[in-house]
Amino acid sequence: MDDTALDFTIDTLGECRIPSPMKGARFTEEDEEVLYHSRLVDVKGWIDKQLKPPAMETAGPREMIFFDPSQLACGIVTCGGICPGLNDVIRSIVLSLYQHYGVRKVYGFRFGYEGLVQRLGHVPLQLTPDSVVRIHEMGGTILGSSRGPQDPGEMVKTLEDLKVGILFTVGGDGTLRGAQKVAEEAKRRGLPISVIGIPKTIDNDICFVQSTFGFETAVSEARRATYAAYSEAEAVRNGVGLVKLMGRDSGFIAAFAALADNHVNFCLIPEVPFTLEKFLGDLRKRLELEGHAVIVVAEGAGQDLMGKTGERDASGNVKYGDIGVFLRDAIKKYFQQAGMETNLKYIDPSYTIRSVPTNPHDSALCLLFGHNAVHAGMSGRTNMVVSFWNHQFTHVPISLAVSQRKKIDPESVLWSSVLASTGQSRDMCGPAR
Repeated sequence: MDDTALDFTIDTLGECRIPSPMKGARFTEEDEEVLYHSRLVDVKGWIDKQLKPPAMETAGPREMIFFDPSQLACGIVTCGGICPGLNDVIRSIVLSLYQHYGVRKVYGFRFGYEGLVQRLGHVPLQLTPDSVVRIHEMGGTILGSSRGPQDPGEMVKTLEDLKVGILFTVGGDGTLRGAQKVAEEAKRRGLPISVIGIPKTIDNDICFVQSTFGFETAVSEARRATYAAYSEAEAVRNGVGLVKLMGRDSGFIAAFAALADNHVNFCLIPEVPFTLEKFLGDLRKRLELEGHAVIVVAEGAGQDLMGKTGERDASGNVKYGDIGVFLRDAIKKYFQQAGMETNLKYIDPSYTIRSVPTNPHDSALCLLFGHNAVHAGMSGRTNMVVSFWNHQFTHVPISLAVSQRKKIDPESVLWSSVLASTGQSRDMCGPAR
């Protein structure tokens, strides 16, 4: 995206006139910002022209807040697929509202945005510190989840009826688009409702967010699968370990899994196309030289090889073909026709990975995402998502976060590092050698 088009201005509900009840906190000043660019070469042009380079608003508690905690009700909703850390974030929000601000009414809306539509009959949970004290030890979400849009008018009516002042939406780009519509509908009706997004995507593919919660846990768990694939492949003649990992449109999990386990010899991601002819030829050469190979493939890789079904899920996403099964069968067929014995083990740990509790790093990240979401909401900010950028928590307008999908640049240091680790060819679209 063109730097000159970046506008990180955050919407607010009005002037903050109430002193924060937080004691002993390091309050964030209103003019504190985090530079969008982290390298001097990227901001030099701005500095030379005596212009302010693009920067994000710094997250954190404010000395003055918009909402009166004694009169405030809040709501939490989790949407989309499950991911490590959902319960951690719910717990963090509830504890921050209670302990930092004294808010005593927190609703947990059931089964995603469906829980905000009264006619569907999902009674919201009353969330308290006691009810969330141990939930971070479990995977999944105690609130349940769902996919697909709901009518913004119906959702805002529920918030108005329950006198909810802040809605925390935990989900990916589809969830954030829904949150944006809720915020816009509330504004259209003149209702002082803050809508704060918390980025949840195991694929780490939300734009203007350096790292989403659950991603590091996913990579850690993926390494168990690549270790198993290597052990199986090395133990037999011409052994092939094939592991399919999450990553519909962005291959971050596959790329970092390859870096975390340098036994991986091929990493296939959606951002870098490949042909079967070139891939299978390189795989054969690898087996002839080393006698075994480990392949990691992201679920969205190689979709052009299978043909598109045109079907869509409840969220409107195109249903992808199963690249793992496709490659498994293609590899077996290729070597059978070549008269070369292979022993292939196929591992798909996707749902196991999605359902585990967080590792310590993600647990801490979830806590801070939740705290900073609460601070943003209490200060009257709205239509925004909490971000983690250049290793600091920031605020980003939802409109920017959903403007495009974050992907791996094939010319980046990250992808070059993956190629250096795996030893695979940079060009897998050319003819087999």
